[in-house]
Amino acid sequence: MRYAMLICVEEKLSHAMTPDEGAAMSATYAAFMEEMGQRGVIEGGERLRDVSDATTVRVRDGEVLTSDGPFAETKEQIGGYFIVNCKDLDEAVEIASKIPGAGHGSIEVRPIWEM
Repeated sequence: MRYAMLICVEEKLSHAMTPDEGAAMSATYAAFMEEMGQRGVIEGGERLRDVSDATTVRVRDGEVLTSDGPFAETKEQIGGYFIVNCKDLDEAVEIASKIPGAGHGSIEVRPIWEM
């Protein structure tokens, strides 16, 4: 089964990192991706731009409405994601626990509804 792993973190934490801290965090993500690539479970993933670059789209009564930023005001934002193919939820949770962002944010593990 495929799962989306949504990495939810406070943007201000990444902005507050020193260059050395940012490089160390990038290295931990590279190691995670290498390990998951070797296991053959990772299908993709990307870091997302800040919520200040987001646009929310709604359609109401046939009219397309857009607003700047995310739909909900929350402390944590989705900062990135991975798509993984796992044998079951237990494996997905085990993989999510290894995502570096789990140490200072949260990882939402959501099954993908295959269309």
